[in-house]
Amino acid sequence: MHDPACPPSGPGGYPSDCELTEALRERARKRNRPLERSRAWKALLPRAKKIRLLLLDVDGVLSDGTIVYTEGGGESKGFNTQDGFGLRMLQDSGVAVGVITARTSEAVSRRARDLGFSHVYQNRKDKEAVYEEILKKTGLRPLQTAYMGDDWLDLPLLVRVGLSAAPANAAAEVRQRVHYVCERSGGRGAVRELCELILEGRGSYASLLLQYGG
Repeated sequence: MHDPACPPSGPGGYPSDCELTEALRERARKRNRPLERSRAWKALLPRAKKIRLLLLDVDGVLSDGTIVYTEGGGESKGFNTQDGFGLRMLQDSGVAVGVITARTSEAVSRRARDLGFSHVYQNRKDKEAVYEEILKKTGLRPLQTAYMGDDWLDLPLLVRVGLSAAPANAAAEVRQRVHYVCERSGGRGAVRELCELILEGRGSYASLLLQYGG
């Protein structure tokens, strides 16, 4: 229904000044509306509020799980820039970040250096033992830690942390046991999604968005 207080466009079909102003106002209203979050997301905000450390698996989580062997005998991986930005924001808000992986890769070492990870454990299949080392080293309690994994090797750790998550394409048995299953896949924004959940739980999301004009 047309607003009588706003005259319609003229015969030439061009919008009136009033219509242009109203369109700009509507865009501003939409921009300022809070994002629609799922019921599962909202239910986990109290858990997310307590998180002081996020630990990640690499293959299938921080990367999409694809391993490319090079002619020189090494291997290469691809990483998502949005995931990286989310991890930087998380660290800026006071949450430490680390990786625990059963494989060894120079690409992972470089990514960890570039993003300033506090904990980097490679070639460690017993992830629960690594987790115990980290708890002793940091003095953190399990409820203050989060972990994202995608396969059976991650299960012993996923059931111990305060906030567990899995990418959308994780193994079914993993998805059944975690607190949160991301809408996005590993290496395709799942880590960014978990970062935003933790940031929102800690009350940092809105203030960080404002810094970028959001």
